[in-house]
Parts: sequence; structure tokens; C-alpha cells
Amino acid sequence: MNAASWIILAVLVAVVSLIIVKMVRDRKAGKTGCDGCANSASCPAHAAGKSCGNRKSI
Repeated sequence: MNAASWIILAVLVAVVSLIIVKMVRDRKAGKTGCDGCANSASCPAHAAGKSCGNRKSI
């Protein structure tokens, strides 16, 4: 592998690492992928009777 390949690899590893760290921090803070849901009709987690961390009164 030449120097350019190593640089690209390092950048990709850094980006993926930052994404994973953000996901873990969001999970610990109680944020989930369905933060914008308003009711059970728009959220598969609510429709299944589960809580997605953002249950709003309907």
C-alpha cells in the first residue's frame, strides 16, 4: 500500500469511529432514531407497543 492508501484508510477509520462514538453517546442520552415521531401511526416502535424514548401524548 502506498502513502495515499494509508491516508485514505486513516480518514475512513476516523470518520467511522466518530460516527460510532456519536451513536453510543446518543444512545446513552436516551436519543433514538425515531425522535420525530408524533404518534403510533408514524412510528414502528410505537405501533408494536414498544417505547422508542420519544412517546408523545396522542
